Amino acid sequence: MTQETLAYVALGANLGDAQGTVRQALQWLDELPDTRLVRASSLYRTAPVDSSGPDYINAVAQVRTRIDAHRLLSMLQGLEQRAGRERPYPNAPRTLDLDLLLFGDAHTATAQLQLPHPRMYQRAFVLVPLAEIAPALVSPEQLQAVAGQGVTRMA
Repeated sequence: MTQETLAYVALGANLGDAQGTVRQALQWLDELPDTRLVRASSLYRTAPVDSSGPDYINAVAQVRTRIDAHRLLSMLQGLEQRAGRERPYPNAPRTLDLDLLLFGDAHTATAQLQLPHPRMYQRAFVLVPLAEIAPALVSPEQLQAVAGQGVTRMA
């Protein structure tokens, strides 16, 4: 039997019912084969970064999975398509964006997948929810470095 790996997934949406889509995506994560949702952060509202359109709804999920990182990434992209994600240009507004942030202690750099996610430490919309569910993974210095980016926890 394949060993379980703890992985972290960033979720974001800013088109349509973004809040509903992020909540639905959390449920879909729990339904992936050989994967279960362990915990999810609160939802956060953030202004677009390197993007346009309405504010984003963001969260981070922790999952335990028995599938490898490349297969998990492929499944995440399938969930994006299920939510109607289109990619007309880089950083376009989106119905759902799922990024694999961390996969155990894996360090990978392929054309399809980079782990840890190369921009996660530059983005408050990732670090703030990640710190909520896994505080040991985010240092106070890392949070301070993105403190100027507006991130509002939703009720």
